[in-house]
Amino acid sequence: MQPYGLSVYHPDRACPGYTLFTPMTGTMAYLIDMQGAIMHRWSLPGQAGTYGYLLDNGHLLSNIRTGNEPAAFGGRGGRLVELDWESKVVWDYIEDTLHHDFDRLPNGNTMVLGWEQVPSDMASQIQGGLPGTEHEQGIWGDYFREITPDHRVVWEWHGYEHLDVATDRIGPLHRRAEWTHANACEVMPDGNVLTSFRVINTVGMIDKTSGNFTWKWGQNELGGQHDPNPLPNGNILIFDNGWHTRRLAASPGSRVIEVDTATDTIVWSYDTKPSWRFFSSFISGAQRLENGNTLICEGMQGRLFEVTAEGHIVWEYVNPFFGEDERWGNVNIVFRAYRYSPDFSGFRGKSFSPDTYAWLSHLYTRS
Repeated sequence: MQPYGLSVYHPDRACPGYTLFTPMTGTMAYLIDMQGAIMHRWSLPGQAGTYGYLLDNGHLLSNIRTGNEPAAFGGRGGRLVELDWESKVVWDYIEDTLHHDFDRLPNGNTMVLGWEQVPSDMASQIQGGLPGTEHEQGIWGDYFREITPDHRVVWEWHGYEHLDVATDRIGPLHRRAEWTHANACEVMPDGNVLTSFRVINTVGMIDKTSGNFTWKWGQNELGGQHDPNPLPNGNILIFDNGWHTRRLAASPGSRVIEVDTATDTIVWSYDTKPSWRFFSSFISGAQRLENGNTLICEGMQGRLFEVTAEGHIVWEYVNPFFGEDERWGNVNIVFRAYRYSPDFSGFRGKSFSPDTYAWLSHLYTRS
């Protein structure tokens, strides 16, 4: 049985900072220190959708469920809220079709991700998936929209206009209710959009001007992947869930990989032997830290851990907060987690208040 709270910490090898995570079945977001003590918490105005992250001013940008989402797919969260340090809502945006991910841009606008129905005449041509498993309303696809602080749409992209029904095939074991199931929305410095389409096992870069893909990769290599994010060297870090993929057909297992987009080759990876020791079939993510280590969120287990470039675990924490999920029961699942350095701009002038739950994090500490 995995111990809850902190179980591993090597101060001389771990990257210092504070780790943010949001249990998906709860209404709180937590910021913990390296010893696992809860240093700050935000109270969400509803159940978490997927996750939240910190803006440069220390505010939390998070999605929550509205209860009015059009389909009961994973990742739904139709309200996007910005909370100040005291959990006061200072901005929000409601669109019931929103799901999974979002990104605040340098100009103050926000890129959001949502569902929309694929035109019926096109839906019938989409290849792959389990026959007869379409949603009662057809097949759902994805859109991206850039919205201003006052909710005006200034740019949008529709997946069905740029994907190929013949080659962007749904994985053979997936339902045909969704064509793509996008789960990432990362706007690059040049404005282009990096995303991940889970059910077609593809990560792609969208040119913002034309809407076309400048890079697509992953079919026959990835399996239900999540959280592609760019690295300073130009490579892409990806959490490969290892779900419904030929590569791991004999035994499920996840891995975190770094991909060189110029050559479409994997230049670094973290996995385990046996493969099932590290496995999350859904959600999850990874972050490359300042010292070269990688923070991994094994979401299905609520497990957050940091590994060196050589794959050694130097910090490990398991979410101790459980809640009811209509699909999985009583679980501690976490969509993503982020580590923020002690000198992060959003912490300036803020006060930390160690929480009364801190004892949970010290029960299993070992050096």
